[in-house]
Amino acid sequence: MSQGKRKFSPAFWTANFAELLERAAYYGVFIVITLYLSRILAFNDIEAAAIAGTFSALLYFLPTFAGAYADKIGFKKSLLVAFSFLTLGYFGLGLFPTMLEGAGLAHYDIETTFTGLEDSNWRYGIIPIMALIIIGGSFIKSVITGTVSLETTAENRATGFSIFYTIVNIGAFSGKTIVKPLRDAMGNVGLIHISYFSAGMTLLALIAVWFFFKPSTAQREGKTFSEIWTAFIKVLGNTRLIVLIVIITGFWMVQHQLYATMPKYVLRMAGESASPSWYANVNPLIVFTTVGLITSLMKKRSALYSMTIGMFIMPVSAFCMAAGNMIGGETMSFINMHPIAFMMIVGIAFQGLAESFISPRFLEYFSFQAPKGEEGLYLGFSHLHSFLSSILGFLMSGVLLDQYCPDPIKFGGRTAEWAEATSHAHYIWYYFGAIALISAISLVAYGYIVKRIDAKKA
Repeated sequence: MSQGKRKFSPAFWTANFAELLERAAYYGVFIVITLYLSRILAFNDIEAAAIAGTFSALLYFLPTFAGAYADKIGFKKSLLVAFSFLTLGYFGLGLFPTMLEGAGLAHYDIETTFTGLEDSNWRYGIIPIMALIIIGGSFIKSVITGTVSLETTAENRATGFSIFYTIVNIGAFSGKTIVKPLRDAMGNVGLIHISYFSAGMTLLALIAVWFFFKPSTAQREGKTFSEIWTAFIKVLGNTRLIVLIVIITGFWMVQHQLYATMPKYVLRMAGESASPSWYANVNPLIVFTTVGLITSLMKKRSALYSMTIGMFIMPVSAFCMAAGNMIGGETMSFINMHPIAFMMIVGIAFQGLAESFISPRFLEYFSFQAPKGEEGLYLGFSHLHSFLSSILGFLMSGVLLDQYCPDPIKFGGRTAEWAEATSHAHYIWYYFGAIALISAISLVAYGYIVKRIDAKKA
């Protein structure tokens, strides 16, 4: 292979650098988004879950439509718009509580004190600020992957996407890692300042795109909104795909608890010294180290077979997360860690392992269900399961946290009454374990029925 074929363009490296910064910004905020909404803006568990779930769901649903618009106006202009919106949005997350405090509507200190917000509608002003992040993020998801595709050749595309995938994981890891030092140094006020870190990351990406991003293609013909909508209707009319999406939604409902339930659960049950943002990093670490090996081991097996193995791992994950509260005690002597924190890490590791069996093969199976020539459009809606699971999973999390693991502030602190209210906090994971098990059994039935249908057609 010639040197020219192996080299990547400056636009490729600029796009990946911008992706690294964007992922660090996003995950730094998203891992604590429900904590921010509850501890800073005084939303209760259910309200915070509804807002965060809608935020996540739209980030999965809108990129296909944003990508169509990006094709029309060009990738550079799209990235400039995206990072401008993201910078304003993240800066707004930090500035908004400060403005409320300046107006005398709220007070924050290093502990968990906030006043004046519980009954104030001013806190809903955060929604249009989060909308800026949704719009910006929708462009990023479509444009960066499109750039990697356009700026590579048939000879180096696999390597290009491998670099991109690595960059995504490094960014996600970095964003989550920064949260712990901020919380240790500043308490809950650190939940505000993480937004300034994210704004700084996206501003740096904006500058990089402005000066260094020179794509090979200024704009593309792309698909019209009408064509994309038609494809979406086709996907909804494909019974086999919709049933599979509903089944896989069960898996992702449990997976999303990494952000919906885990941070609040760990801090409430294991104490404020726990590090949920660091525990969450176990997931991408496991995926990164095992997905290649597992995909290779499963290459002679069908996509449904590999996905089924992953689905049956998920109930094990949920049981491990529940087990921490049943062990009891403040520390596990052999590792000097709270049992809830330790078993949470074990459960998250199993989640990552399950994802390695499921995610790559789901996309493969999904693509084979598309009409020939429409694979790209269909794959644009391959994340419908994450749209559904974000809404359902976060809402369910809010209800279960309120029922089994309520905020200590509702009881005036960690009182005996609060301890009684949280004595069955691990029941939360039984619910999600049941969803995972039902989904796994459903996938087995789905595979059997599909095989029978295909045999009859043959």
